[in-house]
Amino acid sequence: MEALCFEYSPTPLFGTTPCHSMFQKTKTLTINKAAKSHKNQLSNITATLTNQKVEIFHRASHLNSHKKTKLPKPSHIPQLMRVPAESLVYESGFLGVVPKKLAGESHNHNHNYKDINYLNEILLSKVYDVAVETPLEYASKLSEKLDVHIWLKREDLQPGVFSFKLRRAYNMMAKLSREQLRKGVICCSAGNHAQGVALSAQKLGVDAVVAMPTTTPEIKLKTVERLGATVVLVGESYAEAQEYAKHRAKEEGRTFVPGFDHPDIIAGQGTVGMEIVRQLHAPLHAIFVPVGGGGLIAGIAAYVKSVCPEVKIIGVEPYDANSMALSLYHGQRIVLDKMGNFAEGVAIEEVGEETFRLCRELIDGVILVSHDAICASIKDMFDEKRSILEPAGALAIAGAKAYCKYHGLQGENVVAVTSGANMNFNKLRLVSQLADVGRQHEPEAVFSTIVPQKREKLEQFSGLVCDQLSIENEILCRFVIPDRPGVLMKLLNAFNGRWTMNLFHYQGQGESGGNVLMGLQVVSSEMDEFKALADTLGCDYAFETSNKALQLLLH
Repeated sequence: MEALCFEYSPTPLFGTTPCHSMFQKTKTLTINKAAKSHKNQLSNITATLTNQKVEIFHRASHLNSHKKTKLPKPSHIPQLMRVPAESLVYESGFLGVVPKKLAGESHNHNHNYKDINYLNEILLSKVYDVAVETPLEYASKLSEKLDVHIWLKREDLQPGVFSFKLRRAYNMMAKLSREQLRKGVICCSAGNHAQGVALSAQKLGVDAVVAMPTTTPEIKLKTVERLGATVVLVGESYAEAQEYAKHRAKEEGRTFVPGFDHPDIIAGQGTVGMEIVRQLHAPLHAIFVPVGGGGLIAGIAAYVKSVCPEVKIIGVEPYDANSMALSLYHGQRIVLDKMGNFAEGVAIEEVGEETFRLCRELIDGVILVSHDAICASIKDMFDEKRSILEPAGALAIAGAKAYCKYHGLQGENVVAVTSGANMNFNKLRLVSQLADVGRQHEPEAVFSTIVPQKREKLEQFSGLVCDQLSIENEILCRFVIPDRPGVLMKLLNAFNGRWTMNLFHYQGQGESGGNVLMGLQVVSSEMDEFKALADTLGCDYAFETSNKALQLLLH
């Protein structure tokens, strides 16, 4: 299986399957493409083909659990390709994945949803019993900066939950029978969907249980509890929480309310597209939508493509959580073997079956953006409206900015869906640090050295090229660890007493985990032992010994 990567590649870490690495042979080719700009110039995209080993993913039969919450072995184990997020990377702004329009073909083996009239279901949706029609606001500062007209669909203003996910939960739950409502509902969520289910249950007088990953931000967990739902923390990912919720639904007769993969869920979210078409009285070029499991973009596309087929529907995903882009690229649903959790609202290992079918038929492509670009967009929103979005909530703005710059768009109307404002306060420091980086047009570097206090020495330094500095037998190794109690101590204990530690530095990255930089005295004959031990820790890691800038800073 080959993976296609365009231009940009994240820093490689051991424990992942990076596109570009000193340990991997690659071959390069150049693709000419017509840039979609007013000048229609040809530009070159450098792509790298790497041989990626495709693994078959089996659902875990037992999962790490919180307290006494356990997940039984499922009776049916689906198999999906397991693919690294790094296997599909292209320049931000470029529509790297343009789906094939296969309206007559369905890969949905569990349900027959092909005959659903989504336009009718959206028009008859019951979401307005509890949700409101959110405003479509003009972003004057961003529009002036980019020379386009950017409109913000303010789903972060939904009452009670500050997210569009209230629409989908209520639309499905309001259609349940009295008997189903009596037995209660259950869902799995990293936050916003849970709040939507909890508020909908409160409105309908239904008992609700919410399974949440142990990495869920506290602000979302506390909100769900305040709305009256029972919270169960289980597993470290959405997939693990979903496994538990589905099993408990069968055991207790509860109705499982999925986060995205159901016609009623999709139709509820499609009302966002209906409102955009009704609110914007001008030609519309594109709507940018954040993508997690695909429910929001599938619903918006189902409505907008029915009434305004010329409007582009473009998904936006982070580089490290690109399950929809990879699924569209491979022509089938895949599961990410690892993914980033910075934008936890869209951190989904695999997209839905029905959402994938609709996206493959209806959307126009997927934009990929970096964490820096997301943080810059959070700052843009604050400057524009004095509102603070969560990372997933600012995703569409980042995608819209990248697309407009890349394609040289001018004077067009584009809409970005601001999908949520449930920001964890502790993450604001990291967002502030990365926001300025994301706004830089050119990379910024900091140089450090020690120069004798003599005029001629300073003059010599102006033309000096610094050779690599190193200390004999010392290695620098960077680890990326999850944000869980005990993980840092486990890392320290693993190396304690085996090698002398000259350096230790830790910087937390919020829910994304933390970076640990360690300097250890390891002789060459012990390197295999060091790598074997590092591999057992389950953390991504990379050697920084040859990092010249870091060596200068430290020594």
